[in-house]
Amino acid sequence: MLEKQDFALKHFVMKQTLFAACFLLTCQILAARTNQPLSPRLSSDSNLSRTLDSLLSPQFKLTEPGIAVLVAKKGEIIYKKAFGSANIELNTPLQPDMVFRIGSITKQFTAVAILQLAEQGRLTLQDSVRQYIKDFPSKGHTITLEHLLTHTSGIRDYADADSSNPFIEREDFTPVRLINYFKDWPLEYAPGSKYSYSNSNYVLLGYIIQLVSGQDYHQYLKDHILTPAGLRHTGYAEERTIIPGRVQGYMRNRGFFENTDYQTLSMGFACGDLLSNTEDLYRWNNLVVSNSLISRSSVDKAFSPYKQTDGTFSKYGYGWFIDTSYGHRCIHHEGQVSGFIALEMYFPAEDIYIAILTNVKSGEDKTDFSDRRFRLFTQIAYLALGNNFLRQVEVSAATLDSYAGVYQLSSGKATLTIYKKEGNLYCDLSNGTGKNMLLSPLSETKFYLPDVRRIYTTFEFMLEGGKVTTVVTNQEKKYEWKKVK
Repeated sequence: MLEKQDFALKHFVMKQTLFAACFLLTCQILAARTNQPLSPRLSSDSNLSRTLDSLLSPQFKLTEPGIAVLVAKKGEIIYKKAFGSANIELNTPLQPDMVFRIGSITKQFTAVAILQLAEQGRLTLQDSVRQYIKDFPSKGHTITLEHLLTHTSGIRDYADADSSNPFIEREDFTPVRLINYFKDWPLEYAPGSKYSYSNSNYVLLGYIIQLVSGQDYHQYLKDHILTPAGLRHTGYAEERTIIPGRVQGYMRNRGFFENTDYQTLSMGFACGDLLSNTEDLYRWNNLVVSNSLISRSSVDKAFSPYKQTDGTFSKYGYGWFIDTSYGHRCIHHEGQVSGFIALEMYFPAEDIYIAILTNVKSGEDKTDFSDRRFRLFTQIAYLALGNNFLRQVEVSAATLDSYAGVYQLSSGKATLTIYKKEGNLYCDLSNGTGKNMLLSPLSETKFYLPDVRRIYTTFEFMLEGGKVTTVVTNQEKKYEWKKVK
């Protein structure tokens, strides 16, 4: 039985904001099965290298947190560099092979572990959660493992909880204690009917891996995934363990750099508690896409958007987002955790892979620092794809005027004000997280935000009878805003 605990969580380490993340075989068997190099060659692309150097080098001083970037094309690493500091206090320059926390990219490893167990016949994706966690309430529905993998369970994200205990993030938690916190909450919707990103799903999956395998989650990953695959720089980000090359995390919430606040690693169980470096992440991607970890059938399902009960598709598979980013089909994930941001993107048609790791997370910084730092992610991706800028379309002044107005979030009280200034559209969020944000047109009805604080974000205006009724914002989650003025 699950032990009942009375506590609440606040500012969970994996909390995502609107604007802003495994191997059973031996190395020899993996090498035999993969059609991509397991030890990638470092190639050269002088034009891209010079352009990325000129973009990144001026923005990362040796006295500031830094960034590590890897770009690979067609099985070869063509760019792998780091800029800035790994430890400001020790004046340690950041090196390309250093190790960062990767936040929610951890979910991919959890998903692959579940798929491996499914291929061994030790579980099925249609099994109910209650089959493994007997006292997890049914809530009148069957919640399957597939619902957990695809964030369609309806289980609320325990990152959304508040707490009266100001030191809750410093406590250590077991998976059972985490599950007991959210297990009795009502579902937000019927399982399978909608998508809503929730860290609770992957906490449950990690605990089920333990129950099915009889091993601690991290030990299972080490024995059956990380060690056989040769991911020497990937593993549990345990605070007490000495990890060579581990980078210090920072924040900049008051206009200057500080060591990041301590947040217990145990709150990220199975959904955000791993660390890695750029080359290990590239190796990981190679092994997944070459069917070296799980079967082709399992990979295809993991890389396919989930079909919901109404016949529509989400933009999430099993541990990966799947959508069109920067004009190309993209399989990707972002991770945000105390002091770190990680981003990986794979463009299968072009066979381009990008890994970006940073050791600063400053979502509350009121200066333009965060805007400038996060803007780099989009710029790096476009350069890697061979584009210097987004191709934009002309939108008439009358159309832009028709989009101006006040829009209210359909599921809350927040409002979005869109206005025209100097021939362009801009928007402000009522909660203060975004102000004077430029909307750049991709089509007559769809725009993107180049200065968004997190990842690629779009606005799409929906019309009925020729009049704008709604704007849909999309950045990992979709939000509908109804026009009220």
